[in-house]
Amino acid sequence: MAMDEEQQGRPKIIPVDRLLEGYMTGIFPMSRSRYSNDYDWYTAKRRGIIPIDQFHISKNVKRLIRQGRFEVHYNSHFKKVMEACADRSSTWISDVIIESYVRLHELDFAHSVEIWKHNNLVGGLYGVAIGGAYFGESMFHNETDMDKIALYFCHKRLIEGGFTLWDTQFYTDHLSQFGCVEISSDEYKRRLHTALKVKAHFIHPDHDHGSRPALF
Repeated sequence: MAMDEEQQGRPKIIPVDRLLEGYMTGIFPMSRSRYSNDYDWYTAKRRGIIPIDQFHISKNVKRLIRQGRFEVHYNSHFKKVMEACADRSSTWISDVIIESYVRLHELDFAHSVEIWKHNNLVGGLYGVAIGGAYFGESMFHNETDMDKIALYFCHKRLIEGGFTLWDTQFYTDHLSQFGCVEISSDEYKRRLHTALKVKAHFIHPDHDHGSRPALF
């Protein structure tokens, strides 16, 4: 008899259909720590979103983008982005979460934005895309403001791809600088229901995996 994934010492994987169902109903999984073998489902009574038409960044970040001393890639090292996001003193991103979202990525439901310098990954983010809803999960930076640049290029893709909802799960002071606001659970569910009916694409079939910085 073949051993299952846990018996073989591999992390337990959240089934893809369960993950998608969770997002479509407004819940998401989190582990208790980096090395946890378990996870729980969460939601928020007050939901954080970034209205796509209200996103903004600072003048300093705009200047860095104009300088263009980096490369932007999409989906080229998805797992590496997740591992970088998990590389912190306290995190909910365990191997269970990583392997589960890699499965989503392989099925074109999860995407990464990556900022590279001299062949080094210096910033990035990842999230889940279903219909016209993009669920931002986590971001990181190894150099100042590289996460903000990733957020800028993520926003460009959401605009270009026709997305209508940018979910951040929770509102934070950090995210407020980009336009994040808090809405009620009922309002979130209404917007989610509408967004799921939209046909959007994070990576257009005619796009490659790289991008040159856009100038302001």
